[in-house]
Amino acid sequence: MESLEPFNLLWKDKEIKFDTPNVQKHLRNGEQVISTIYYIEDTKGNPGDSGRLLATNLRLIWYSLVHKKFNLSIGYGRIANMNTKMTSTKVRGNCLALYILAIGGNTRFEFLFTDVSGETERKNTPIFQSVFDIYQLYQRTYLYRDLKLRGAILQSGQLIILPQEQVINKVNGVWNLSSDQGNLGCFVVTNIRVVWYADANETFNISLPYMQIANIRIRESKYGPALVIQTAETGGGYVLGFRIDPTERLTEIYKELISLHAVYTENPNFGIVYDSPDLRKRSAGDLMQRKDFKVEEFQEIDERQEKEINSKLNTYLAEGSLMVGEEKPPREPVYCKELGFAMERIRDNYKLKDLWDILPQQMITVEEE
Repeated sequence: MESLEPFNLLWKDKEIKFDTPNVQKHLRNGEQVISTIYYIEDTKGNPGDSGRLLATNLRLIWYSLVHKKFNLSIGYGRIANMNTKMTSTKVRGNCLALYILAIGGNTRFEFLFTDVSGETERKNTPIFQSVFDIYQLYQRTYLYRDLKLRGAILQSGQLIILPQEQVINKVNGVWNLSSDQGNLGCFVVTNIRVVWYADANETFNISLPYMQIANIRIRESKYGPALVIQTAETGGGYVLGFRIDPTERLTEIYKELISLHAVYTENPNFGIVYDSPDLRKRSAGDLMQRKDFKVEEFQEIDERQEKEINSKLNTYLAEGSLMVGEEKPPREPVYCKELGFAMERIRDNYKLKDLWDILPQQMITVEEE
């Protein structure tokens, strides 16, 4: 069977990189810059260099505007602690700074990003709040990115569906071949991940996002043909086997997984949807503006006018109707100067204007205004 093409491993959120050429321009598929903070200094590593701090859905990026080769990439998965504090210098006075403690391997890294804008109003503004918000969203969306074994992914026997997740296929009676005797369970295919859970024990389960799948193939096993999924190095490097009967069904699921994996890795969904406080304020302001209207600014519509719509025309037509047993002779035609053609002579006590105007004069005046 044909296997997957090599793909770009997800490492951006799990590593700390220094001085990567043009790091701010080389974002991986699915990575987005969510927040940009200007006039930020890497105080510990590059003091005196003003730069920009970017918060993506996977990491923090700082790059210098003074020396192009100086930059940082800090994956959210390496951050152990993060807070803000006030720093003081003789040149700039009190400045707000973002302190980050990160751990890479056996090494501890401390970063201090300081606001060097010199703007007084920024000293009392939480300019780093977006970083905290995005980092918290990252921690709550791990199922989009990471392999999870024996997780709390079910409720009342049903898979808990993630935001923006859609179930593509669900196959019952699938054997997990990780043990000698095998375990019977349910295999769920979505647009984000593959899930399997045992029928006898729901806590025995696997949630595997496509981003952590390195290879999918069909191989012979002592149980017959089996679907074999190998996870990436960042996903533990596991080899998972599943038996799906009949063979036609196994081949169908295999082809479906190959297709979904190709679509997902082309444009991954990492699950982070962030609404900035400024956007929320504007939305709240628009809502309040819609609610805070004055009744006197609107004109009341008089429903009685509907009954007044050319009552003379209705009366004229009613009088001209033929009654049972009664026959009225047609009136002779006359030339009408206003209309420019011949018409039936209007009956007594009526004018052409009475029959021509559809709306009462009061309603016409309102519409013209």
